[in-house]
Amino acid sequence: MADPKGFLKEGRQVATRRSVDERVGDWKEVYPDGGIGKTLLPIITTQASRCMDCGIPFCHQGCPLGNIIPEWNDLVFRNDWEAAIERLHATNNFPEFTGRLCPAPCETACVLGINQDPVTIKNIEVSIIDKAWESGFVRPVEAEWLSGKTVAVIGSGPAGLAAAQQLTRAGHTVAVYERADRAGGLLRYGIPEFKMEKSQVDRRLEQMKKEGTVFRTGVNVGEEITGDQLRERYDAVVLAIGSTVPRGLPVPGAELGGIHQAMEFLPQANRIAYGDTELPGGAEQIMATGKNVVIIGGGDTGADCLGTSIRQGAASITQLEIMPRPTEERPAGQPWPTYPMTYKVSSAHEEGGERVYATSTVEFLGDANGNVRALKVTEVGPDFKAIEGTEREIPAELVLMAMGFLHPEKTGLVEQLGVELDERGNVKRDLDYKSSVEGVYVAGDAGRGQSLIVWAIAEGRSAAAAVDKFLTGSTTLPAPIPPTARPLMA
Repeated sequence: MADPKGFLKEGRQVATRRSVDERVGDWKEVYPDGGIGKTLLPIITTQASRCMDCGIPFCHQGCPLGNIIPEWNDLVFRNDWEAAIERLHATNNFPEFTGRLCPAPCETACVLGINQDPVTIKNIEVSIIDKAWESGFVRPVEAEWLSGKTVAVIGSGPAGLAAAQQLTRAGHTVAVYERADRAGGLLRYGIPEFKMEKSQVDRRLEQMKKEGTVFRTGVNVGEEITGDQLRERYDAVVLAIGSTVPRGLPVPGAELGGIHQAMEFLPQANRIAYGDTELPGGAEQIMATGKNVVIIGGGDTGADCLGTSIRQGAASITQLEIMPRPTEERPAGQPWPTYPMTYKVSSAHEEGGERVYATSTVEFLGDANGNVRALKVTEVGPDFKAIEGTEREIPAELVLMAMGFLHPEKTGLVEQLGVELDERGNVKRDLDYKSSVEGVYVAGDAGRGQSLIVWAIAEGRSAAAAVDKFLTGSTTLPAPIPPTARPLMA
C-alpha cells in the first residue's frame, strides 16, 4: 500500500490546463508545454498515495481492461516508473489513449469515492505512460517465434490496433487495413488535436511497425479487395470497422445546406490542424468562422465540435441536448460503484458556448438560397413530448449533428462476407467473438455498438485471444471481457 494514511492526509488534485485565452488560439493539447504527463509530475506521487489498496478493488470492475490499478499506484508512489509501466502495459496496450480520452469508469467505481473524491486514476495512468516514453521504457516487443499464420485486421481504431498488436506479439503475420490515408481510425481524424495530439498515435504505430505489424492505408476493403479475396489470402480476419453510420434527424428542412454530421466536420478540421494543406478529393472545408453554430447532441462528440468551432472563430455556439440537465452529484438511482450520469464540464465547455437541455429540434428553417438560417426548437418534458408554448428559433448558419452512431456500414465488405447481423444492425458474434462466417471475428463497436475507447481496446485484446486459439489450438493471450460484458450502470 502506498501510504496507509494518504487518503486521510491528501485531497484530490488534477492537472492544470492552460488559460482559455491562450489555448483557443492554437490546436495544441490544452495542457502546458510538455503535455499532461509532465504537468502532473509534481503532484502525482501524492495523488498515488491516496489509493487505499482495497481488499476488493472495485476499480478493477469499473475498468473493462481489468487494469491492476492499486499495484501501479503503489509503484508510482515509490518512484518505480519502469515497473509501473510494465504493470500497466500488462493489461492496456495504449494507456496514452485511455489516459487522455477515457471517461474513467474506474474512478466512479473507486472505493474512496463512496464518501470522498476518488483517486485520480486516469491522471496517474497518463503520467506513467508519458514518463515511460520519455525514459525509453516503451520498446518493441518482438514475438518469440512465428506461427506461419496470417491475419487481416480491418480497421485501425483502438480495437483493431489492440487486436493487431496482440496477434503480432503472439507470432502471427498481421496486416492492418485502413481506408483513410493514415492509420488510427477515429483516434486520428475523429479526436481533435487539443484533446490528444497525433504524435501520441504516431509513436505507438511506429512501435507496432518495429514489432512486425504491417499497415496498408488508403485501401477501401470491399472495393479494392473483396471479402472473398481476404478470406482466400488470410487464415483469419478481424472486423474492427467501427460503428460509422450516423444517427440522423428526420425533421422538415434536414436537406438544407449547412447541416452536416459531426464526422464530416471534425475529420476535415483535424487534417488541417495536423498540417495538411488540402482535403481528400479537393473538398471545400466546412468552417464555423463567423457563423452562428448549433450542435445537436450533448456528448463527447458534441464537445469536440464545440472546441473546434471556437478555434475556427464561430460567432456563437449553442449545444442542444434532449435530456434534462444532469445533477452535479451522483443520483440516488445510480449508486456506487455504477457509472453515474452527472453534469460534466469538458475543456471545450470551459472555453465558451451555451448548453441548452431538455430541448428538441422541430424544424430546420432555410433562406432563399436553400441554406439553413435557424432551428425551430421546443422544450420537452420528462416524456420527451413538446411543452406547449415553448417553441422558439435559434439562428444558425451551420448545424452539426452529434447524436451518435447506429451500426457499421452494411454495404461492401459486410455484405460480401455474408456475416449475420443482430437486431441493431451490428455484426453478430458468439462468445468467442466469432461471426457467423468461419475464420471471421469481430471486435469493438462493429459488434458491441457505439461504446468507449476502453471497451474497444478490451474487445480487441479478447478477440485476439480467440483468433490465436482458432489458429493454434490454444492461447496464452489475455481475454479481459466476453462480448456479452456490459458497463457497471444502474
